[in-house]
Amino acid sequence: MNAPILEMKNITKEFPGVKALSNVSFQVAQGEIHCLVGENGAGKSTLMKILSGVYSHGNYTGDILFNGQVQNFFGISDSEKAGIAIIYQELALVPEMTVYENIFLGNEVRNGFLVDWNETVKKAGEMLKKVKLDINPALKVRELGVGKQQLVEIAKALSKNVKLLILDEPTSSLNETDSENLLKLLRDLKEQGVTCIMISHKLKEVIKIADTVTVLRDGETICTLRADEISENMLIKHMVGREINNIYPKREKTVSQEIVLEVKNWSATNPSLGRTILKDINFNLKKGEIVGLAGLIGSGRTELALSIFGNPDEYQLSGDLYVKGKKQHFAHPRDAINAGVAYVTEDRKGDGLILIQDVKQNISLANLRQIADRGVVNNNAEVKVANEYKSSLNIKTPSVEQLVSNLSGGNQQKVALGKWLFVSPEILILDEPTRGIDVGAKYEIYTIMTDLVKQGMSIIMISSELSEILGMSDRVYIVASGKIAGEMATAEATQEKIMRLATN
Repeated sequence: MNAPILEMKNITKEFPGVKALSNVSFQVAQGEIHCLVGENGAGKSTLMKILSGVYSHGNYTGDILFNGQVQNFFGISDSEKAGIAIIYQELALVPEMTVYENIFLGNEVRNGFLVDWNETVKKAGEMLKKVKLDINPALKVRELGVGKQQLVEIAKALSKNVKLLILDEPTSSLNETDSENLLKLLRDLKEQGVTCIMISHKLKEVIKIADTVTVLRDGETICTLRADEISENMLIKHMVGREINNIYPKREKTVSQEIVLEVKNWSATNPSLGRTILKDINFNLKKGEIVGLAGLIGSGRTELALSIFGNPDEYQLSGDLYVKGKKQHFAHPRDAINAGVAYVTEDRKGDGLILIQDVKQNISLANLRQIADRGVVNNNAEVKVANEYKSSLNIKTPSVEQLVSNLSGGNQQKVALGKWLFVSPEILILDEPTRGIDVGAKYEIYTIMTDLVKQGMSIIMISSELSEILGMSDRVYIVASGKIAGEMATAEATQEKIMRLATN
């Protein structure tokens, strides 16, 4: 094993009312891919924010040794000068700027006091070659798919002569092909001498890519193991402190034949893009059923959900929508809510929650009328409702007055779910309900879904994880290029069958 390029010793970090890290120690060898795993709230991201200087020296206790030298980082610029770069789950690119401008943003190539644009474009091309991305550097970032944007972020990090690259959930928003390409790139970077730390909840990917794995639980180091020493079940056991033999809860699939939602000949055009995004969609949902919508990113799954849920993006729609046999036209999400339809967005931080508000305010947000008296919110009623959902959904927070931004991803997702359960829907659309959350929190979300359909609710679940689609759905519709490419019962479905239809 190579000498360690990084050692973090006895790192302790506290937030008001919460000890996020307690004497965490681990080391990373030169030139390896080291994966950091653990449940949401285990302290992984906090540890990496300390390493990258987001939480500056003096705001934690313990030592960081990089290349054998004790480091005191007071900001991201300090860690970058040392050769450490971090890429977050939410990409930090400017959509309206070109690829070459983004790669050297804040690190401009200068000739005297002026930016040397010719040299910038040339060097950007060299960085893109390193990440095997064959595109014109003059393209605007908004013109690229998520997978290519991820590679631009890595090119940006490499432009700073990075020695240690940290990636926080790099494949959470990617399809399987883009994820595999990214993992291959990390192996190539390893051959070029770049050391990587990758945070991931996708344990199959961890086992596939990692040289070593460190497990955190409740802010403490549990163990560090070589990938060839572990199995997925062993990792889960270390992460959650118990064995989870079947992540998908068993349930009796006795679905009613009563159709509660149906769309016929449903089409949608995006006026700003001037193109059709949905064409002649026909599907239905039965009472007490979980229907999975599978397909590649960009296939039209989210657009379909939004077009049903009051059309907030103002697509031009045609076709018919029926809820419990009654023809409906939802001009606004409020109309959908009044008809018993709710939608939990895939982007909980951007669209689902108000991070600077507390748990109780977020849970009550979609149904303030329920707890208002003559237009004034009853604070006692709001606290009572929030505490009920805190208990029933097992939201881990010291108080319902805790800011949502201070919660882990899994607990934020439960708050987003609680917000929409408070409107008492009969039909719930879940868009990527477990994206970016750990295996323990996933199991809790699946258990909640199972309980809801047992009570008679009907669920449409959009997911990019085929194992999730097969594990939780009664039926699957495959969406490809804005059309329904196929439908099958999950008893007959396989990942291969779904991918064949999704890629047609």
